[in-house]
Amino acid sequence: MKITGKRAAAFLSAAVMGVTTGAVYAPAAANAPLTAFAADDCNDDWLHAVGSKLYDANGNQVWLTGANWFGLNCTENFPHGLWSADVDELLSGVADHGINIIRFPISSELLISWMNGYPYACEGLNPKNTDGYKFNPDFCHADGTEMNSMEVFDVIMQKCKKYGIKALVDVHSPSSHNSGHNYELWYYEGSSKTADDMATIKEEKYAPNAGDPVTFDDWVDSITWLAKKYSKDDTIIAYDLKNEPHGKRGYDGKSCPTDIAKWDDSTDLNNWKYASETCANSILAVNPNALILIEGIEQYPKTEKGYTFDTPDIWNAPADKSPWYGAWWGGNLRGVKDYPVTPTSGTSQIVYSPHDYGPSVYREQAWFHLDEDPTGMSFDTQSLLDEYWYDTWAYINDKDIAPLLIGEWGGHMDGAENQRWMTLLRDYMINNHINHTFWCLNPNSGDTGGLLDSQFKVWDDKKYALFEESLWQTLTTGKYIGLDHQTALGKNGLSLSEFYSSYAETEGSNINGGTKGGGHTGTTTTKTTTVTITTTEPPTTTTTTGPTSGDDIKWGDANCDGEVNMADAVLIMQSIGNPDKYGKGTDDGITEKGEKNADVFNTGDGVTNKDALTIQKYKLGLLTEFPPKNQ
Repeated sequence: MKITGKRAAAFLSAAVMGVTTGAVYAPAAANAPLTAFAADDCNDDWLHAVGSKLYDANGNQVWLTGANWFGLNCTENFPHGLWSADVDELLSGVADHGINIIRFPISSELLISWMNGYPYACEGLNPKNTDGYKFNPDFCHADGTEMNSMEVFDVIMQKCKKYGIKALVDVHSPSSHNSGHNYELWYYEGSSKTADDMATIKEEKYAPNAGDPVTFDDWVDSITWLAKKYSKDDTIIAYDLKNEPHGKRGYDGKSCPTDIAKWDDSTDLNNWKYASETCANSILAVNPNALILIEGIEQYPKTEKGYTFDTPDIWNAPADKSPWYGAWWGGNLRGVKDYPVTPTSGTSQIVYSPHDYGPSVYREQAWFHLDEDPTGMSFDTQSLLDEYWYDTWAYINDKDIAPLLIGEWGGHMDGAENQRWMTLLRDYMINNHINHTFWCLNPNSGDTGGLLDSQFKVWDDKKYALFEESLWQTLTTGKYIGLDHQTALGKNGLSLSEFYSSYAETEGSNINGGTKGGGHTGTTTTKTTTVTITTTEPPTTTTTTGPTSGDDIKWGDANCDGEVNMADAVLIMQSIGNPDKYGKGTDDGITEKGEKNADVFNTGDGVTNKDALTIQKYKLGLLTEFPPKNQ
């Protein structure tokens, strides 16, 4: 059966929702500021990966369970629904419903407008009407003028902070329009788009420079700009570098085209591994604490048979005869086993993020049809794993390579196959601690629908009930667990500190299918404390005050690479949590010299998780020297 890529999503038009589309240009002060709307007052919520799990700075395991809210990627230049719903009511409702992170799709074009100091206006937001009543008054300046798209975004980030919600920014498309996700690559320039393509883009836009090529460098620079702007504000904890890179190899026998996403060891601009590493390095240079999400592509060659990206496809070939493994757009992560994405600072911030959908999006995918029942849909968890999930993305979690976050999953509640598929994926994610963001809050997604009604106010109880079981929550009292150490998640929620100090050891949570203790990386539990840091850059070299020896100790350099960074903290936790693989004397483990360098907390008591925590505090600027005296 022919395997096709993920959808050309038919968003309901904004006109149906009562707004006019089209991005309108509004000048702002030149040189947009590189500061967030308001500085975060704790900056203690950054996360990192050890194996397939995510941890906070104290070594406590966390689980990202959220939803998507699109609109910043579209012509309106703001999250949809704010034309009819109050931002406080909407976000407080999100928090009260237990969603601890929101994935915000955005376009490179909009980010470029912010970066260049001329943010696009919000089209159709209407924070005040002709009678002078201010709807969403926080989107107006004191003099009554409406905020531009960047200012609105900053306000929304502060509202997320207020309700204990974290944000994940997803570069959804190069161009700002409602079908921008259809572009295969993370850029469009002469090599990847035809003159007709560019003409179509220009015709759909109403802003200066709209439709101009978004180059590879534009893509990198604009998302790096946002990461720097928010580098001292841990509201945005992750960046999804590009939504659904895709494109299928042609049938003409010529070399691999430059307008499809591939995954190999080349330095071609359309090589997603190379592009991801380049962009990740740029972001981590300005914010080493950000998580970097890497989606899959659409097709991957059957390398075990000698096929490469230069192997032509075979027209109408069944899956077992094709030179390619197919997948949803953004779904194929087979390339990780051959060419893992490895930034220069290591992989502690890398999260792989496939997208996965059920029959309501495209019911003819081969893995929905078992051989013994080719006309029906008798799939179950094991058949989905065997036919698609495991080799496409689930192996990354199973083999403890890196964390997974299913960036999009969802669909219509049909009472049949699609609902059954959503339940199977939901339960698999719960039992295997896979992070996820549901598609979506918006009701105006044509092929999935949403969690909210057409006015973005009333929740779909039936769909939410299916989704709700996959939210991080305590096992007995059902309290939702947030990712902020200080602010509780909504009315029935907990802060991360509150969970680990008062609930983790008593009732536990549904993380990993249900555990007590919450999943600490070591044998002891470290309580989170409230900390405040300055906004200065963290030091780049260590100060070797305190105890010394004749071994030329470089405090904090656990991996002995000459630098002190998050990779050292990760190695310490790995050596404690998985000594068979990372303990002293193993090929990938800590060395004797590394152990001496690592013993920065209560020097002389050996390597513990508190050493890892101390190194992380140092990198966050909370400490200025090693070893600390009494932390």
